[in-house]
Amino acid sequence: MPYFDQELMEQAQAKGDLTQKEYVDALANNLRTARTDGIDALMAKYQLDAIVGPTAGPAGLTDLVNGDSGGGGCSSPAAVAGYPHITVPAGFDFGLPVGISFFGGAWTEPKLLKIAYAFEQAGAARRPPKFLPSADLRV
Repeated sequence: MPYFDQELMEQAQAKGDLTQKEYVDALANNLRTARTDGIDALMAKYQLDAIVGPTAGPAGLTDLVNGDSGGGGCSSPAAVAGYPHITVPAGFDFGLPVGISFFGGAWTEPKLLKIAYAFEQAGAARRPPKFLPSADLRV
């Protein structure tokens, strides 16, 4: 780790253990908003089998002053809810791979695997890695 420290890990560790009231209350609120009032409500209202979205934007250049920046994506709701989430290759943006995510409610792993597999078979977006010394920026 020649360029960055582990300040986020250190800040998390300084918060205390997982039995503190502040943590327990925040966890309960996160689960309610991400599960019951979030993913579960959305899937029930629209009778969905899964929710789909971009996993994230393509990888960016490392900024040695400000650190990495995110390019958006849909991974957080499922992660906060503790729900299943699968990512498969969706294509390339200027030679950099991008993924598509499928997530759903509790115990939907079999259905998500079927959907993700069907997408992979229909799209054929995966290419074996080339281990290039730098990104190929040609379209």
